[in-house]
Amino acid sequence: MTARTIVITGASDGIGAAAARTLAAQGEHVVVVGRSAGKTARIAGEIGADSYVADFAELAQVRRLAAQLKEKYPRIDVLANNAGGIMGARELTVDGHEKTFQINHLAPFLLTTELLDVLTASQATVINTSSVANSIFAKLDIEDLDASRSYSTNRAYGNAKLANILFTTELHARYHAEGVSTAAFHPGGVATNFAADSTSPMRLAYTSFLKRFMLTPDQGADTLLWLANGTPGRDWASGAYYAKRALAKANKQAYDAGLARELWERSAAMVAEASDKLDPRA
Repeated sequence: MTARTIVITGASDGIGAAAARTLAAQGEHVVVVGRSAGKTARIAGEIGADSYVADFAELAQVRRLAAQLKEKYPRIDVLANNAGGIMGARELTVDGHEKTFQINHLAPFLLTTELLDVLTASQATVINTSSVANSIFAKLDIEDLDASRSYSTNRAYGNAKLANILFTTELHARYHAEGVSTAAFHPGGVATNFAADSTSPMRLAYTSFLKRFMLTPDQGADTLLWLANGTPGRDWASGAYYAKRALAKANKQAYDAGLARELWERSAAMVAEASDKLDPRA
């Protein structure tokens, strides 16, 4: 069989790196995307993969990444939007958006929508790494996506992970008929460094003795790999949210189709505004 082209963001560490190693060992053409040039190059070199560096805290870098991918790969079979993390005190990016929301949602939203022509032509699968935090902490205010009125580290992360699910359902609604299949998933509590820069109490689980009781990155990557290797419509349902290879219950807001549509429209406007700020002709 011809190797598939599989793009994985957040692949320089944690479950992204674990998934990249496994898929490369299966003979797939893996494309590693990370924020750290050194770590990204190390993983790519280890598995013989192509690599790209992009910091999702700057949407111009996401646009550049999308352009690079479109130029190099006329076909993308799987896009795994895996980059993300828990942040600290409220901080705005250079694009003017709350950092947690931008890195976890706006950046993958922009990357995916910039690649839609390739993804539809490829009949691709888009996999979005969410979290059970969507059920525990999220209460999404569509009028305050940048959390200017009310902010907490945990709520910002939960809202961003809920946004991942809402994006998944709306991507399915808009583009499944054109061939794109999509799913969101919770990887479990994985012993990685993704909370290293956070001030959230959740950070303690990742930096204390509790880490030894958490899943390994390989275990956390299991559902991502199951989705990437499975057949939509046979092994899993497009537009749904999964954990441990099974349908999972999300925050009740995740099932609001109107909210999903509005989040898409507002996200599109937010990334367009960010682009306008960088273009004096706009």
